[in-house]
Order: sequence, then C-alpha cells, then structure tokens
Amino acid sequence: MWKIIFSCVSLFNSECIGKDKTSLHKDSVFSNLKFSGIAAAMEKASTPTFKKYQENVIANAQALASNLQDLGYKIVTGGTDNHIVLVDLSTKKLSGSKAERILEEVGISVNKNTVPGDKSAMNPSGIRFGTPPLTTRNVKPNQMPIVVEFIHQAWNLALEIQMASGPKLADWKKELVKPENTAKITDLKNKVEKFALQFPLPGHDDI
Repeated sequence: MWKIIFSCVSLFNSECIGKDKTSLHKDSVFSNLKFSGIAAAMEKASTPTFKKYQENVIANAQALASNLQDLGYKIVTGGTDNHIVLVDLSTKKLSGSKAERILEEVGISVNKNTVPGDKSAMNPSGIRFGTPPLTTRNVKPNQMPIVVEFIHQAWNLALEIQMASGPKLADWKKELVKPENTAKITDLKNKVEKFALQFPLPGHDDI
C-alpha cells in the first residue's frame, strides 16, 4: 500500500514543474504527509476492531433515537443509519439554542441544528447528537435509556424555565441563572457526572 501511495505522490508532484525549489520542496513534504495520513487511516479502517467500533457507534445511535422517540421526541428521517441523531424540537416549543444551552449546563455536549421547516439558521429548532464519544467511552445501547433520561430531564427543566421567562432567549438566559434554577441544574449535572465516571476516557481514568 505504501509504495502505491508514494507513487501517487510522485505523479502529483510532477505537475509542479516550473515552481521554485522551495515551493516544490514544501509541496512535496506536505503531499507526502497528506497521502501518508490517508494510507494510515485506510489501514486502520480496514481492521476488524475498527469495523466493530463503527457497528457499536451505529447501534448506540439507533438506541438513542429509539429511546427519544419513546418519550415523544421527533427524529428527523424517523431514525438513523449512521452516527448522527437529529431531533426536531419544534413540536415541543423549545428552540435549539435553549436545548443546546441547558444540556451544556448539565455536562452533555451537543450542537443546535436546523431542521426541515426552519425559516432561519440563526434560530434552529433541532439538536444534533453524535454517538462516537459515548462509544469510545464504552457506553452500550442498553445504557442509552439512562442517557436519554438525563436529556429528557434537562429539556423539561428548560421548558419549565421558559414558562417563567417567556419565549425570548435573552429573558430565558436571565431566568436560567436564578438560584432556584441553578440548584436544579447542579443536581442534574452531578447525576450526569456520576454516570460518566463509570465510563472513563481511554487512557484517562480520571475523566
């Protein structure tokens, strides 16, 4: 494989005729590094271990989607066949910005995302989950209901805060930091962290 890759690099660099020696040297070095990186990634991806890891990633994503659906959440496309789960919160009357922020506050990392029907990317109605981080920490599909319950509790809290603040994000953020709400957030965050400590990051037993 390596010989094939480096042959391709030589052919690629032959197109650089006319460049000065310094530029040609830089192109050669960076091209070699680029193709070497691709070769290393392809070799890794061809191993049974990596294939099993990707199967686990998808299984976790499907379990996440299924458990969210059981609680009444809408999954864009009705499910997933990859590592991403995109939740449409428009029917819950909770914006993606608020849903992202409340999960961030309790220690769950996600991204807000537009969904079909959104009129502006500045005010998305969706949340995008990815399961590779959980899979890397050895979380299994049968533990996904616990993760989903944390998410559900956080979003219910966000809606509870919204009832007091009204729909505007700025007002919601002000309500979010009130003592009665920060206490609830801290309580849920502690539960999330206690659960996460059962699944240390490989090579880092302390996190």
